[in-house]
Amino acid sequence: MNDLAPLLTPEGRALLDEVRGTAPADELAVATRLRRGHPAGLVSAALGQARLRQRAAAKFGAEDAERMFFTPNGVEQSTRASVAAYRAERLRALGVASVADLCCGIGGDAIALARAGIRVLAVDRDPLTAAAARANADALGLAGLIDVREADVTEVDTAPYDAVFVDPARRGGRGRIFDPEAYSPPLSWAVRAALEAPHAALKVAPGIPHEAVPAEAEAEWISDGGDVKEAVLWFGTAPGAVRATLLPGPRTLLGRGLPDPEVRSVGRYLYEPDGAVIRAHLVAEAAGELDGGLIDPTIAYVTADTLRETPYATAYEITDQLPFGVKKLKALLREREVGILTVKKRGSAVEPEELRRKALPKPQGPHSVTVFLTRVAGAPTMLIGAPARAVTGAGAS
Repeated sequence: MNDLAPLLTPEGRALLDEVRGTAPADELAVATRLRRGHPAGLVSAALGQARLRQRAAAKFGAEDAERMFFTPNGVEQSTRASVAAYRAERLRALGVASVADLCCGIGGDAIALARAGIRVLAVDRDPLTAAAARANADALGLAGLIDVREADVTEVDTAPYDAVFVDPARRGGRGRIFDPEAYSPPLSWAVRAALEAPHAALKVAPGIPHEAVPAEAEAEWISDGGDVKEAVLWFGTAPGAVRATLLPGPRTLLGRGLPDPEVRSVGRYLYEPDGAVIRAHLVAEAAGELDGGLIDPTIAYVTADTLRETPYATAYEITDQLPFGVKKLKALLREREVGILTVKKRGSAVEPEELRRKALPKPQGPHSVTVFLTRVAGAPTMLIGAPARAVTGAGAS
């Protein structure tokens, strides 16, 4: 699929309507039937686009995804709609009325910006990707706010715009790219572009080292439903600030430069911080809200004797603390008539699925437990418990 033009014709659009929702198992039969009246290449393109739309529904919602146009890389690399909407709202609140969206992909962020009332120049150097972005702006009724340009982003004049948004490519022929200077364009170029604008936001991988964050930037890690999605470097806001934002919500935890929490013995409750909190190095701030400490100086589990609601961590009530041992765990599960075992780990080399298979080869009863494979004061330990009652989990609104 290297040309969207045939799918944008009346015949192509009619085919897209006809193949909507086609199950993988039915594709061959549907293709055979449709090829009797349509070109084989067009039928294949329509079925391929239908497959991409089904995949994209998780990011964009079924209603938008069924009208949009995608490339395989576009589905994989585009921003989740909820995250893009949050970022667009932050820019709108800063007074931004126009944005140069560099490396726009299939237009996910441009769509969110336009829906926030912001005028967008969307730029991508790949012809097919730019065509998809243009088709999406038109399909969603946003063409009046989104101007799509096929160009090299390094040659675009961003001076007329209130803000710059850059989403560098972080995947290559061998998969994900972890070195920010290996992004396309490199992070150093994106930072220079950001510093020339009144406001800017650079989307980067959530694993970016903190030491790679420029002094002029505010760093924000964002999770959605408990899953860390990205980090954003903001310019023109609060240089040096660090925050973790949880969606839906949003709920934002700001860094206060607190020292590492003290290590203490395991209390009645164990709190598992949201991934954005951990990535932002704000476990101390979360622990401060809980009056808690760490179970080990190198492990991001917080323990406390009291149960407190927090959007920044999920709470578990701990019933047992045991040295690591499959036989001990198996005996306990049998005694407690456990049929559902959830295994979590932090600081352990044991694979959760392997432990689950060995410790609970067959369901033992109606009860469920959660086992944490971790370290307590340096010793391999199993903490056994269950989600605590009525506590807001990570990512809750």
